[in-house]
Amino acid sequence: MKKAIILGVGPEEGLGAQLALRFAQEGMQVFVGSRTQSALEELVVKIQKAGGEATAVSTDATSEDQVISLFERAGEGLELAIYNAGNNQPGRIVEMDAEYFETSWRVGCYGGFLFGREAVKRMQPNGRGTLIFTGASASLRGRANFGAFNSAKAGLRTLAQAMAKEYGPEGIHVAHVIIDGAINGEKIKQKAPEYAARLGDQGMIHLEGIVDAYVYLHQQRQEAWSFELDLRTSVEKW
Repeated sequence: MKKAIILGVGPEEGLGAQLALRFAQEGMQVFVGSRTQSALEELVVKIQKAGGEATAVSTDATSEDQVISLFERAGEGLELAIYNAGNNQPGRIVEMDAEYFETSWRVGCYGGFLFGREAVKRMQPNGRGTLIFTGASASLRGRANFGAFNSAKAGLRTLAQAMAKEYGPEGIHVAHVIIDGAINGEKIKQKAPEYAARLGDQGMIHLEGIVDAYVYLHQQRQEAWSFELDLRTSVEKW
């Protein structure tokens, strides 16, 4: 059975979980990673009840040992790896201590390096595989009060682009998805309900539509690969 690893899985109505559910439906054995073990276990039970195969692996994206362990747990047959970890931390630069900035970089960029390196190592022997990084509006532009997050996401995009050029000739498809706007999921509705209500369904990006984009990237022919897709609603100002 072909295998997929998805790191950065939270609530069921979130991108990581929905990616896991879809690729399990596509017939892949899915390994899901996150620091929150309880959320992972609930997701695994749902996938298994639907006839799919899934394994939960508690993983801190910034721990080299834990990321390596995640890939070792999956073993051979890796076809797809998705780095979906992130921490949209706001803050003004002059009020920010160094540790806060570094933490944002570690999750947003350094973790992507660890994950990407281990994914490519395991795809190289087979000469194929798809590695996808989740980006954001911050991947392309800086914004006041989000300097730490902006720099981390921009660094991740550049890393992904370098890897795409470095390992594309070896048959490994590296791609980057820019989520330009709020995702219509559990996180925004719980943490910023008033903002979610103001945006409405039309103003938030549909989860299933985002997942469709990842499936599309994974299924692309080698003679017509995309490096990057950017997704937003029809009413988003960009």
